[in-house]
Amino acid sequence: MDNSQNASYQAGQAKGQVQEKASGMMDKASNAAQSTKESIQETGSQMRAKAQGAAEATKESLGMNK
Repeated sequence: MDNSQNASYQAGQAKGQVQEKASGMMDKASNAAQSTKESIQETGSQMRAKAQGAAEATKESLGMNK
Protein backbone atom coordinates (compact mmCIF):
# COMPACT_ATOMS: atom_id res chain seq x y z
CA MET A 1 0.00 0.00 0.00
CA ASP A 2 1.57 3.31 -1.02
CA ASN A 3 1.29 6.61 0.89
CA SER A 4 -1.68 7.80 -1.13
CA GLN A 5 -3.67 4.63 -0.48
CA ASN A 6 -2.69 4.70 3.20
CA ALA A 7 -3.79 8.32 3.55
CA SER A 8 -7.09 7.52 1.84
CA TYR A 9 -7.62 4.54 4.13
CA GLN A 10 -6.86 6.62 7.23
CA ALA A 11 -9.26 9.35 6.05
CA GLY A 12 -11.99 6.76 5.55
CA GLN A 13 -11.38 5.34 9.01
CA ALA A 14 -11.56 8.79 10.58
CA LYS A 15 -14.75 9.62 8.68
CA GLY A 16 -16.37 6.39 9.86
CA GLN A 17 -15.43 7.08 13.46
CA VAL A 18 -16.83 10.61 13.30
CA GLN A 19 -20.07 9.35 11.79
CA GLU A 20 -20.41 6.71 14.50
CA LYS A 21 -19.80 9.25 17.27
CA ALA A 22 -22.29 11.66 15.70
CA SER A 23 -24.89 8.89 15.49
CA GLY A 24 -24.33 8.01 19.15
CA MET A 25 -24.68 11.63 20.18
CA MET A 26 -27.90 11.97 18.20
CA ASP A 27 -29.28 8.86 19.91
CA LYS A 28 -28.40 10.27 23.33
CA ALA A 29 -30.02 13.61 22.47
CA SER A 30 -33.14 11.87 21.21
CA ASN A 31 -33.35 9.75 24.36
CA ALA A 32 -32.92 12.83 26.55
CA ALA A 33 -35.65 14.66 24.66
CA GLN A 34 -38.03 11.70 25.00
CA SER A 35 -37.29 11.43 28.72
CA THR A 36 -37.93 15.15 29.19
CA LYS A 37 -41.21 14.89 27.28
CA GLU A 38 -42.37 12.00 29.44
CA SER A 39 -41.37 13.84 32.61
CA ILE A 40 -43.29 16.94 31.57
CA GLN A 41 -46.36 14.86 30.71
CA GLU A 42 -46.22 13.15 34.10
CA THR A 43 -45.86 16.48 35.89
CA GLY A 44 -48.82 17.84 33.94
CA SER A 45 -50.93 14.85 34.90
CA GLN A 46 -50.00 15.26 38.56
CA MET A 47 -50.82 18.98 38.48
CA ARG A 48 -54.18 18.29 36.80
CA ALA A 49 -55.05 15.69 39.45
CA LYS A 50 -54.13 18.07 42.26
CA ALA A 51 -56.17 20.88 40.71
CA GLN A 52 -59.17 18.58 40.35
CA GLY A 53 -58.77 17.49 43.97
CA ALA A 54 -58.58 21.09 45.11
CA ALA A 55 -61.67 22.00 43.09
CA GLU A 56 -63.61 19.10 44.60
CA ALA A 57 -62.50 20.06 48.11
CA THR A 58 -63.62 23.63 47.50
CA LYS A 59 -67.00 22.49 46.19
CA GLU A 60 -67.46 20.26 49.21
CA SER A 61 -66.53 23.02 51.63
CA LEU A 62 -69.04 25.32 49.95
CA GLY A 63 -71.72 22.63 49.81
CA MET A 64 -71.83 22.62 46.03
CA ASN A 65 -71.54 18.82 45.60
CA LYS A 66 -75.11 18.11 46.62
